[in-house]
Amino acid sequence: MQPLQETIRPSADLRNHYSEISKCCREKNEAVIITVNGRGDTVSLGYEEYQRMKSRIELLEILAEAEEDVNTGRIAPVKDTFNDLRKVLKGSGI
Repeated sequence: MQPLQETIRPSADLRNHYSEISKCCREKNEAVIITVNGRGDTVSLGYEEYQRMKSRIELLEILAEAEEDVNTGRIAPVKDTFNDLRKVLKGSGI
């Protein structure tokens, strides 16, 4: 995975050159950092890149929870889990 490219633009450009910034985000998959008084204020991303980033974050959170479960002993052997599922399925008549 290659790092996300970034461009820095002043806030006035957002108002005066929105279509150019939008195109940069969508077509070049770049993050555009909008500054106010020379300091980072907001970041603009293309919608598809935002969705990819959001999905990666959600996956990392799930993996972190799973790792915590393993580290704290909150896991059950797969065999026991399948046996429990079989009992539930037999009891439900499925």
